[in-house]
Amino acid sequence: MNQNRLSKIQDQLKQKGLKAMALVPGPNMLYVSGMHTHLSERPIVMLIPAEGEAGIVIPTLEAPKAKAAGIPENLIFNWGDDEGYMGAFQAACQTFGLAGSTIAVEKLYMRMLEWDMLEEFSAGIKRKYADPILNQLRLTKDEEEIGHLRKAIEIAENAMHALLPKIEIGMTEKQIAGMLSQLMTQGGSEGNPFGPIVSSGPNAASPHAVPTDRPIQDGELMIIDWGAIIHDYQSDITRTFAVGNVSDDLKAKYNIVKAANEAGIRVVSPDSDCSAVDEAARQVIDDSGYGEYFIHRTGHGLGLEIHEEPSMITGNRAKLVEGMTFTIEPGIYIPDEVGIRIEDDILVTANGYLVLTSFPKKLIEIQ
Repeated sequence: MNQNRLSKIQDQLKQKGLKAMALVPGPNMLYVSGMHTHLSERPIVMLIPAEGEAGIVIPTLEAPKAKAAGIPENLIFNWGDDEGYMGAFQAACQTFGLAGSTIAVEKLYMRMLEWDMLEEFSAGIKRKYADPILNQLRLTKDEEEIGHLRKAIEIAENAMHALLPKIEIGMTEKQIAGMLSQLMTQGGSEGNPFGPIVSSGPNAASPHAVPTDRPIQDGELMIIDWGAIIHDYQSDITRTFAVGNVSDDLKAKYNIVKAANEAGIRVVSPDSDCSAVDEAARQVIDDSGYGEYFIHRTGHGLGLEIHEEPSMITGNRAKLVEGMTFTIEPGIYIPDEVGIRIEDDILVTANGYLVLTSFPKKLIEIQ
C-alpha cells in the first residue's frame, strides 16, 4: 500500500464526511495498492475507511497479492469458488460498519455486481462519486511516475526508429502494426496501451481506425499512433508519414497540423489553462479553413491510463499545474480522403513545459 496516497484519500474522505471509499480492480486500486488485479466474474472490492487500515474482499486465489500489498490478514476477506463471495462481503461490511453510511465509489468502474453486495449487507448505504478525489490526486505526477513515462516514451520511439527501415510500400496496415508491437515488446514494453493504430489513405480519416488488410500505397499519408508501458505508465505518440511521393497539397495540410501542434505546446505553462491549449491549436486549423475537420479535443491526460485527466478542450478552465502530463494531438480528418495527426507527450514544469517526446516532426517519406 502506498501510505502517502492512502493518507491523502483518507483526509479527503474526512473532509467530505464520507465513511469509506470502495475501489474495484483498475487504475485507481493499482495507484493506491500496487496490486495487479482485473475485473472478472469474481468480485474484488478494496475498502478504504476514513480512519484506520484498508481491507479487501478478494478471491482466495488472489489473496496473496493483498498480503504482499501490506493489507492486514484480518482485513483480507477472502472467499473460494465453492463457498461464494456473499459471506466475505457480509463480514467486510460489518467490520467496516458501512450500514447507514455514505461511501465513495468510482463512476467509471464500479459495477452493479459489487454495489449490490455492498448494499445487500449495509442497510441504508448511500454512494457519492470518488472520481473528484482520485482525479485530483492523480492529476500531477511525482518524479518516479515521470521517470516511468519517460522510459515508456523512449521504448516506443526506439521501436519506431527500428520499424521505419522495415516498412515497404505494399505492406498492409496490419503487418506494420504487428511489426511495431513486436519491436516494442523486444524493447522492454510491458504491453500495448492500445493496439497500434496504423491507418493509411482514406482509412486515416477515422481518428481511431483499426488496422486493416489494406496495403499502403504510393502518394498517400499514413498515421501511426502507438505507445508502450513501463511500470504501468503509458506513452501515447502519433506521427503521420508520407508513403512515397505525396502531393504539395498533402504536404501543406501536414504543415498546418504541425503548426497547430506547436501552437498548442507554446501556451503550456502554470499561468495557462486547459482551454487555452485547445484554443491555440484549434485556431491554427480554423484559420487555414479546415476547422470542421478537426473533430476531437486537442489532448488528454496521460499516466496509468491512456486517457485520464486533464482534458485539453475549449471551455475547460482548469489551471495547468506543475507535474501534469498530457498529450497535444491536433488533427485534420477529411472523410474518404485523408487523415493527419501529430501527437506529443507534454510535462508542465515550474516555468513552462517540457516536450517528453522527441521523435522528429518533419514529414518523413517511406520509399
